[in-house]
Amino acid sequence: MAGGAAISANPLKLDLRSHLKCVLICFIATISTFQYGLDYAVIGGFLSMQGFLEVFGYRDERRQNWNIDPTVQQLISSLMVIGTFFSSLAVGPFSQRFGRKMGLWIACAVNFVATGIMLGTTSVGALYFSRFLLGISVGWFLTFSQVYVHEVAPAHLRGITFAVYQTQLSVGSVVGAAVDYATHNIPNRRAYQIPLAIMYAAPTIQALSLFWIPETPRWLMVQKREQEAETSLRKLRNANIDEAEFQAELAEIREGTRKQMEGSKAIFMDIWRGTHRRRTLLSIAVICFHAGTGSSWVVYYTTYYLEKAQVPDPFGYSILTTCCGIIGVLFSFLYVRKVDRRDIMLYGCLGCGLFQLMPAVAWSVAPGSKAAANAVVASVALFKFAYTTMGPYAWLIGGEYPNNQQRGYVFGIASALNFLFTWLGTFTAPFFINPAALNWNAQYGYIWFASNIIMVVFTYFLLPETKDRTLEEIHEMFEAKLPARKFKGYQCTIVEDVAKRAEKEVELGGREEIEQVGKEADV
Repeated sequence: MAGGAAISANPLKLDLRSHLKCVLICFIATISTFQYGLDYAVIGGFLSMQGFLEVFGYRDERRQNWNIDPTVQQLISSLMVIGTFFSSLAVGPFSQRFGRKMGLWIACAVNFVATGIMLGTTSVGALYFSRFLLGISVGWFLTFSQVYVHEVAPAHLRGITFAVYQTQLSVGSVVGAAVDYATHNIPNRRAYQIPLAIMYAAPTIQALSLFWIPETPRWLMVQKREQEAETSLRKLRNANIDEAEFQAELAEIREGTRKQMEGSKAIFMDIWRGTHRRRTLLSIAVICFHAGTGSSWVVYYTTYYLEKAQVPDPFGYSILTTCCGIIGVLFSFLYVRKVDRRDIMLYGCLGCGLFQLMPAVAWSVAPGSKAAANAVVASVALFKFAYTTMGPYAWLIGGEYPNNQQRGYVFGIASALNFLFTWLGTFTAPFFINPAALNWNAQYGYIWFASNIIMVVFTYFLLPETKDRTLEEIHEMFEAKLPARKFKGYQCTIVEDVAKRAEKEVELGGREEIEQVGKEADV
């Protein structure tokens, strides 16, 4: 059956109130994503902070201001991303054996070490090492927290939980920009040490909170620990959940996971075989949309970019534009449960492309003018709004496509490639925007406009629709080898039959219990 609205086999109540406990657990699991946004904002501000440049930069006598060597700038910014690349590659084999929670705990420990080194060192070499180490922890924060949310959130609320994830990331960016703004005029190392000290907050809260949340039931099912999986699912659902509803979901997860594991292994080569190859390639493609939008250079170099575009008070405007990102993700709460995934990606990428093009054109027409500077500020703000309205849902879609057994491997590889392309963006950006190099400034946006248009075309023709589908339904549709356009409206009979059979078993069990009580009363 094709066309029309999605016909979901999700046995749960399709509301928010019945699942507030699970949404809260997802919030706890994604606290660490605050760290990613914080780092982007904090380190980006350091590159325009005299207290930091006096230690790691140089005095530009010709321009009578402080600057930083493009190579040092590249390495400080990109080594963190390289760390995320390598750590993401390790997500699959690690999570397959140790689970999702353990990955988050180790990420917290590594983060503590990296932050301590950055706080204490005045050596560029030690700074480089700490940035790489921080990237390892951030890579695991992002991938493990998202895989966790994919596997515990009800199908109809996965979009909401990913909006929560993006909100925490955006709040981290605002906090980082605000703290930089408050300390950037301090004439010594404390100007950057105070913002760095805040980087202990999220990992500490995360490490302690993990004691109160369960491992994911789908991972436990893959490990054939079915009793533990049932206990985990009960902890994730409200205590007053209807038993038939609960048993239907549990049966769907149990039977779906068993079918997914038939003839399939969670190894690198297996994710490229048969129907898995399509799922893997789609996951990689949509997750790499993050890098393809050009977010790496706009977000990471916001303060530096605004300063070189001769925008007055670049630190203040950096906070303003970052707040637009929060507005964007909060706006997405209003439509994520109603609008198709494909439409979110289609219009999100189109918006990002236009807001990369706008400042490039303005700078081409009137470089260095006040009008061009205003266009840069407006475009950065609008870009961050557009990016946060679609960004979390690229992660969401990319984690929905793989099956339960292979999700850690596929999501880790896709994340690693996204971070690799993000590294390429952060590493090459100084060549284009630094006055000591090509000095393109806003004209760098032409490249990213073309990239966004390519992603719009890809989404329109190749991206399947998965809104409100359980992970087991998505598996069934891929196994049926449906074209992308037929995912929406397709009725998943196998998954639906499993859920209905479980509900009937609970009802029959209840009737038998009542009849037995009645017989005993007669006696």
